[in-house]
Amino acid sequence: MINLTPEAATAVKGAMERAGKVGAGFRIMVETGGCAGHKYLVGLDTEPRDDDAVFESSGVKVFVDPDSQPLLAGMTVGFVDSLQGSGFVFENPNAASQCSCGKSFG
Repeated sequence: MINLTPEAATAVKGAMERAGKVGAGFRIMVETGGCAGHKYLVGLDTEPRDDDAVFESSGVKVFVDPDSQPLLAGMTVGFVDSLQGSGFVFENPNAASQCSCGKSFG
């Protein structure tokens, strides 16, 4: 299961409205790369793929592919908006390490 904080859910819902994809899902996946070994990829998808796990958190559907599921299980996705910038932040209990930007992990 992946949890979205209320701030992250608000950011996703706002992105859906701006993209004209109200009711879509928030896709989270892991790809090899980044400075720590794996990097997070996020986006909007209108429908889950056949083999996706589908969760609902804070009123948002979350889609996760089977390869990413074990690396993301139990993760919390937050959202920060500050003078330094805004974006998603990831609290992943499966990450042994992460880069300073917080967008990749090992």
